[in-house]
Amino acid sequence: MLTRKQKHLLLKFFSMFSVIRGYNILIVVIAQYLTSIYILAPDRPLREVVLDLNLFMLVLASASAIAGGYIINNFYDSEKDLINRPHKSMLDRLVSQNTKLSFYFILNFLAVVMASYVSFNAVLFFSLYIFGIWLYSHKLKRLPFIGNLTSAVLMITPFFAIFIYYRNFETVIFFHAMFLFLIISMKELTKDLENIKGDLAQDYHTIPVVYGENVSKTMLTILAFLTLIPMLVLVNYFDIGHMNYFFYLSTLLLFIMILLLWKSKTKTHYLILHNVLKLIIVVGVFCIVLINVDVVLNRI
Repeated sequence: MLTRKQKHLLLKFFSMFSVIRGYNILIVVIAQYLTSIYILAPDRPLREVVLDLNLFMLVLASASAIAGGYIINNFYDSEKDLINRPHKSMLDRLVSQNTKLSFYFILNFLAVVMASYVSFNAVLFFSLYIFGIWLYSHKLKRLPFIGNLTSAVLMITPFFAIFIYYRNFETVIFFHAMFLFLIISMKELTKDLENIKGDLAQDYHTIPVVYGENVSKTMLTILAFLTLIPMLVLVNYFDIGHMNYFFYLSTLLLFIMILLLWKSKTKTHYLILHNVLKLIIVVGVFCIVLINVDVVLNRI
């Protein structure tokens, strides 16, 4: 049996895990390694990629910076989250704001230290990334279009760190990045529809608040059709192995989502659509292995 103090500490741990969204960070870490193995460095021995200490430090720096970003975002959104996510907000508040800010500075410091192991350019990259996250949380997220664009860019930025590290500038990577960027943009706009009540109360000038739900739905429909461009190019012009099945599934899910979108009116409806887009991203991460299912045997 746990003592009362142990239960309290366990709750605080889960609270902090909720604040930094540890499950999202784990997905990013897995995605960075799979991207390195299957897309950015497909010709290097598997052991060389997996045991590359520089890559490991870049991944850890990304994880620390992202965790810090979630903390500062939670700090600025605390009042809004009470309206939009009351249950999660109550869990998050088990850790004081001062403690969260202390972790924020520690995590950012660790990110820069780990980046310094790789190069000065990596330090500069992550310093700018950390500043960008702060600027977005403090100011930019309250602005229509700019907030959505910045959020999508910041979410794919950790992949640019390893993209630059491997100096792989093949066209196929551009289309993978385009697809991910468009899906993330859709996810962020759907989240704005889901959180419209809290955004209105806290004077956030998001696209649904400023231009209304119908304009937001029209934009989501356009973005969904735009995702067809990188998907069609990847399936028809590049060797992506069995990952083409993922893009077929994504096309089906996006079609269903758009049909449901125009019938959606409540927070619950938008939450479902938001989760569909998150599912596409998560499934996409693990489907990277389908590019070459024999990679482990061929590259050991």
